[in-house]
Amino acid sequence: MSEFSLLDMYRKMLLIRRFEERCNELYMQGRIPSTLHLYIGQEAVAVGACAPLTDADYLFSTHRPHGHALAKGVSPRSIMAELFAKVTGCCKGKGGSMHVGDMRVGMFPAVAIVGANIPLAAGAALAAKRLNDGRVTACFFGDGAANEGAFHEGLNMAAIWKLPVVYFCENNLYAASTPFSTAFNIKQVADRAASYGIPGIVVDGYDVESVAEVAEEAYNRARRGDGPTLVECMTYRLCGHSRSDPRTYRTKEEEAEWQARDVIPTTASRLLDRGLATQERIDQFEAEVKAEIDDAVQFAEESPYPEPHELMEDIFAPEAAL
Repeated sequence: MSEFSLLDMYRKMLLIRRFEERCNELYMQGRIPSTLHLYIGQEAVAVGACAPLTDADYLFSTHRPHGHALAKGVSPRSIMAELFAKVTGCCKGKGGSMHVGDMRVGMFPAVAIVGANIPLAAGAALAAKRLNDGRVTACFFGDGAANEGAFHEGLNMAAIWKLPVVYFCENNLYAASTPFSTAFNIKQVADRAASYGIPGIVVDGYDVESVAEVAEEAYNRARRGDGPTLVECMTYRLCGHSRSDPRTYRTKEEEAEWQARDVIPTTASRLLDRGLATQERIDQFEAEVKAEIDDAVQFAEESPYPEPHELMEDIFAPEAAL
C-alpha cells in the first residue's frame, strides 16, 4: 500500500475549494457565462481517487467536473479560461463549465449527460486492454446516474470483459433534488455490484485517505486484469445542485451536520494533530492557492475570445454529411 501524502492531498483539496468559491463569485458578478455545478464539499473524493493515478491513466467526469479536473492535473489557468469562454481554455472556449478536460493529463472532456460517461469509460478501458498499455480508467458519476440505463449497460460490459476501469459513485444523497431514499429500494448503490459479479465497496467520501486507499486497491485489481470495481463514496455537496438551486429540499439541520465534517478544516486539524504541518504551513498554502487562482483569473481575462471561423473547427462528422 502506498503512503499518499496527506499534506499534498490537503493542498489539492484546498485548491479545488478556493477555485470553486472564486468561480461562484465570478458567476454572481456576471463574468462567467452559463451556469455552474459546484463541487464544494466533495473534494476528498476527487483528490483521493486521483492520488494513485498517473497522467497516462484516463478519467471521465460529469456536469460537475472542476474538482475532478484539478485533481487530475488540469491547470487552473486553462480551466478558468474555459469558463470565461476564451480560446486559451482547455477546450478552446467551446466546452464551458460542464465539458472541461485535457487529454495531456488523461482527462477526457467531461460529459454533461447524466450517466453517459459510464459506457464511454468502458470503451476507453477496452482500448487500454486491447493495447495492453497498463492504463486504468476512473469514471465518476452521482447517485442519480445509477438509475440510468447506461449505468447497467456500462457496468455489465466492463464486468463481462474484465475491463481495467474503476467506477466511483459520488453519493451525495440527492439526484438534483430527489432524495436517494425515494429512488432506490436498496441501502447502497454498491449493493448492485453483486449482480455484475464485481466488488462493491462503500467508503467515507469525507476521508481523503480512506478514498485513496480504496482507490489504489481497485486500480491494482484492474491493472492485474481482474476487472472493474464499483466504489461508492458517501459524500455531500455543501452547495446547491446548480446556481439556481434554493436547496429547499434539505433541512438546515442536515446541512449543519455535514458542514461540521467539512473536509477542509477537518483535514487541516488532522495534519496539525499528527505533526505533519504547522499552522504557518497551512496559512502558506492559503496564500499560495490564492495567488494561483488570482493568476488563473488574470490569464483568463487577458486571453482572447475565439475567432468566428473557429466555430467550424474541431468538428468530426462523415464527409458526406458536410
